[in-house]
Amino acid sequence: MVSFTHGKLIKGKWPSPLFPIEVKNIKFAKHSSDSDIYDTEGRFVPEKFEELFNKHGRTNDNALTGEELDELLKANKQPKDFAGHIAAKSEWKILYLLCKDENGMLPKETIRSVYDGSLFEQMAKEKQSKKHRYT
Repeated sequence: MVSFTHGKLIKGKWPSPLFPIEVKNIKFAKHSSDSDIYDTEGRFVPEKFEELFNKHGRTNDNALTGEELDELLKANKQPKDFAGHIAAKSEWKILYLLCKDENGMLPKETIRSVYDGSLFEQMAKEKQSKKHRYT
């Protein structure tokens, strides 16, 4: 994990209150009731990613609806795993609220950008682009 404190770059394994996402350290963020798209070593598993859409993306092969997302969370919930389920639900629901399209769909490429670590960079570019259009 890399975080900034008083202008200094600090490396450590404790979470930063700034919530940086370091994909190279993603294995430390794994929890029970997650999607298993990262393996225990933090490697992206493309087959698991595709399986997510094959199982749950019934309305559209390249997106998830809010209802399909709820089904995904229910399918991944492990028995008596309150903390893991809350973590998974929080992650997915925040992603859905921030990134769903005008039809209430969470696009596959948006979800992939979470896993490759490019989502926030893309969102910042999009926001900057909109800012320049209106000035």
